[in-house]
Amino acid sequence: MTEAVTMVIPQLIVGLGNPEPKYDKTRHNIGFAAVDALSRSWKIPLAENRKFQGEFGEGIAPNREKIRLLKPLTYMNLSGQSMQAVTSWYKLPPESVLVIYDDMDLPLGKTRLRLSGSAGGHNGMKSAIAHLSTQNFPRLRIGIGKPKNAESSDDSNTVSHVLGRFSASETKLMSEVLEFVVECVELSLKQGVEKAMNRCNSYTISNL
Repeated sequence: MTEAVTMVIPQLIVGLGNPEPKYDKTRHNIGFAAVDALSRSWKIPLAENRKFQGEFGEGIAPNREKIRLLKPLTYMNLSGQSMQAVTSWYKLPPESVLVIYDDMDLPLGKTRLRLSGSAGGHNGMKSAIAHLSTQNFPRLRIGIGKPKNAESSDDSNTVSHVLGRFSASETKLMSEVLEFVVECVELSLKQGVEKAMNRCNSYTISNL
């Protein structure tokens, strides 16, 4: 049975975002929102952990295995520091870390689960890859869509989009997306990331 050896089951789930109330519920913080959703669903409380430079919680996941949740409080660009603190302390291999974060290249309502890959210009992922010393760890990207005037190459336009909040209709859609993210993560824990990819990458949640 070689399949069991290669099955990737997350042991640490990290949501990327920025601390401080002004960043709360912004598009860039959808990773934080995803970990909050998992925390609520699995009844694993999060508390600030100075050693890990983040909000951290551990408990038993739906696959009956121990799971750890992390929201780095280092600001997005240094997310990897917090992740490395946890993986070093618990001696977790990089491939057991599932990172959840926002992606402008994916439309709203779309999620994309992958076993590995580059940072794709995302500063939080650049930091994660640098501190874990590899690109080979699973990630779940949540689409936040492009800014309205995406054609203009204005950086401030991008920044205000990423750090902006969802509209009322988008917020309703994103709450459904977060429910789906919980489902995808639970599938990853029970059947492995590779199997979960089939379900998570083929489905789009729409406003209709």
